[in-house]
Amino acid sequence: MNKTRIVMAAALASAAVLVGCASRMGGAATDADQVAADMVKAGFRAQGIATVDRVTGIDETLKLCNAADVAGKPLAPEVARRIEAENLKAVKWPADGRFLGDWKEGERIAQSGRGQTWTDAAGTVNGGNCYNCHQIAKEEISFGTIGPSLYHYGKLRGVTDPSGAAAKPIVEYTWGKIWNAKAYNACSNMPRSGHMGNLTEAQVRDIMALLLDPASPVNQ
Repeated sequence: MNKTRIVMAAALASAAVLVGCASRMGGAATDADQVAADMVKAGFRAQGIATVDRVTGIDETLKLCNAADVAGKPLAPEVARRIEAENLKAVKWPADGRFLGDWKEGERIAQSGRGQTWTDAAGTVNGGNCYNCHQIAKEEISFGTIGPSLYHYGKLRGVTDPSGAAAKPIVEYTWGKIWNAKAYNACSNMPRSGHMGNLTEAQVRDIMALLLDPASPVNQ
């Protein structure tokens, strides 16, 4: 789960507890959203490049997914489909039509978790932090398991020529998934790396090469 969803889910859960307590004690019903907003306002402050709007400025997708987390049940299928369709429309495809960059640079980006903390300068180049959730290259022995293994990602999918027509569906899906994971899974825990500006178009292109270039160690 990404940090924004964790923070908001915790705030909403706490708010729900307060509402329940107030009701049992015979107090007036309290607006849980207002309670959560007040808690965020009291507990968070801007520091460095980390601003409060990272917590308060969430869109409808995150609001609905956070509410579903607190309720402990999935979104209604029709709501999930609508969210996915809206996020798919928001995917920015490569301006020049070129999906793959340099897999060596993609590995460096995947290894890096730097950027966007309050101690980072505004111009700090962000990393993808991909190994935090996935196995990717076989040589890396430290990786997370929240997400599926991506080792042999292109090889398992038969991508021998990423520019070929046969590979186009996989290539486009992979780009869309990295750019905005919620286009394919409404409440995916995977960050919307391109959509939220965590990664640039060039960085996404390099990670694509890491996953799909037949020369990448991922596909050896």
